[in-house]
Amino acid sequence: MATNGIYRSINHRATVNTTRERVTVASFYSPRMEAVIGPTPSLLTADNPAQFRRITVAEHLNGYLTSELKGKAYLDSMRIQK
Repeated sequence: MATNGIYRSINHRATVNTTRERVTVASFYSPRMEAVIGPTPSLLTADNPAQFRRITVAEHLNGYLTSELKGKAYLDSMRIQK
């Protein structure tokens, strides 16, 4: 989201236990709940407009924690529909 699709992450999985799935979550340390997150403005151009909406940390946490984890489904829900 922050790179507006310029730098793509890879899907990866690690097998720690054959009966349980492991999930890796990137997180920020003590962000302000009213802070706004979204594509980095310096990466936006007329040829590469924002692909993701800007939301507060509180909105992001609420949406992420109440959605089912299915790959990158939550990130896809933040994508701006054209």
